[in-house]
Amino acid sequence: MYPRLWKKFTSLARYMKKPLETQEIRKENEVEQPISPNLDNNISMLKDLFQNCSDVVFREFTLGTRKPVRATLVYIDGLCEADKINQHILKSLMLEADLSTGNLSLDKSLIQTVRKRLLTIGDVKTTKMLQKIVTYILSGDPGLFLDGCATALIPNARGWESRGVSEPESETVVRGPRDGFTENLRTNATLLRRRIKTTRLKFEAMEIGLLTKTVVNIAYIQGIANEKVVEEVRNRLQRIDVDSILESGYIEELIEDSPFSIFPQINATERPDRVVSGLLEGQVAILVDNTPFGLLAPVTFPQFLQAAEDYYLRYPLVLFMRLLRFVSLNISLLLPSVYIAVTTYHQEMLPTPLLISIAAAREGVPFPALVEALAMEFTFEILKEAGVRLPRQVGQAVSIVGALVIGDAAVTAGLVSPAMVIVVSLTAISSFTIPNYTGSTTIRLLRFPIMLLAGTLGFYGIMVALMALLIHLCSLRSFGVPYLSPLAPLSLRDLKDTFIRVPWWAMFTRPRLIGTREPARQDYISRPGPGRGKTRTKPTPYSEGGHRNAGPREDFQ
Repeated sequence: MYPRLWKKFTSLARYMKKPLETQEIRKENEVEQPISPNLDNNISMLKDLFQNCSDVVFREFTLGTRKPVRATLVYIDGLCEADKINQHILKSLMLEADLSTGNLSLDKSLIQTVRKRLLTIGDVKTTKMLQKIVTYILSGDPGLFLDGCATALIPNARGWESRGVSEPESETVVRGPRDGFTENLRTNATLLRRRIKTTRLKFEAMEIGLLTKTVVNIAYIQGIANEKVVEEVRNRLQRIDVDSILESGYIEELIEDSPFSIFPQINATERPDRVVSGLLEGQVAILVDNTPFGLLAPVTFPQFLQAAEDYYLRYPLVLFMRLLRFVSLNISLLLPSVYIAVTTYHQEMLPTPLLISIAAAREGVPFPALVEALAMEFTFEILKEAGVRLPRQVGQAVSIVGALVIGDAAVTAGLVSPAMVIVVSLTAISSFTIPNYTGSTTIRLLRFPIMLLAGTLGFYGIMVALMALLIHLCSLRSFGVPYLSPLAPLSLRDLKDTFIRVPWWAMFTRPRLIGTREPARQDYISRPGPGRGKTRTKPTPYSEGGHRNAGPREDFQ
């Protein structure tokens, strides 16, 4: 028995070691090789690398008329903009180039002349490494090789087809901006630049993925974001060593603090205004190419109950909606468990008429309340998943009709009680009020173990589950920030934007644990009113507009 176990253990160790050896081989195959001054050698190496790649174009032409120089433009059809290739590169070099003036060498002088005088494209890079120019070509930039030059030019001519800016589908609002992120990283960065017009907004780019070489940007506002958090984000991204990054979800799982926790520790959003508001509070954004979802870190648990629309409506309305979400969160998490515990163990807590009504409704049901609730919850989750995966035109119809038909048929057949249908329906509707999809899914998953504890231990099991959940939340961190802040540790100053939202003129500081570098956000209580808002100076207690018992004021002109 023991030799067999040892054999399985050694085979597992070899299996786990194999991916590391494969990565080392891949890195050895990607050793940097300098560009040769011989044009034919460069083209031959590129054709070997791009063998069986029918979309790669090798355009050979002659540069200049009196002293012609052989040149080759290498690009991928579909990733480059045809107008830039034809008008700003080939036309400029083939028809408008005259290299007879001056004594041009075949390296630096020729490269600088072509770059500064002939190419009519704004951004032109240079490189002396073959592997680097291959990366640029695969990213959509053409590579220009000149005979006799050991340096290649890389004019910016990217122009592939991309989806236009449209309203986000996962985070809709009644009042607020209608633009959302796209799969183009440069477009996403531009959407942030349009809103934050300052040089303090920084974008740090890096490539992740041995095969995909996905471009990832770290965005933050210098002076507001904590430098230690920015450095930690940078270090965690640099430690990633995988073959591919296809979506920001890859990044989220690879850099979070507690990978085995069910709670999300990084906020994913496709709304630029939410990212901008996070940056202004000291958070760090991670933008990934080829995905419309950006990441925000660090985050706290109360932020998952906040919607983008909360900051565009007046604060009394937002106060009501946030309290409604908090109540809905508790209903979605605890209502089925409380119903199971009361009907199974604690019938004395119900008024007698209500108890008789529930007992009469459950008289013909052959299953206990726990089995009944689990069956209904699983059925609802199946209908919800089916509605999401089906086409939009039929998905909503299937989920709604399925719920109505199955619920009515189950009650008619006596498999479930009408009270259980009401409980499950109210629980499902309450879960939809949570703005964040990942947070809503987390609450729905936590509902099942709490139901099991309620069905075995009653209210004692619910309290045990809530205590374990609270201890777990208190132990979580998001890039060093406590997950339950500003509730634990308590920060009275930061409670102004948690389960409630005070008026904008009273939100004069940033969150203490996130925006520590520059805590002041605006003037001290810029409360509106007649005669207010004339200056940007801090009001004294008895100056005009500074105290409610101050003397008469002039009306604002």
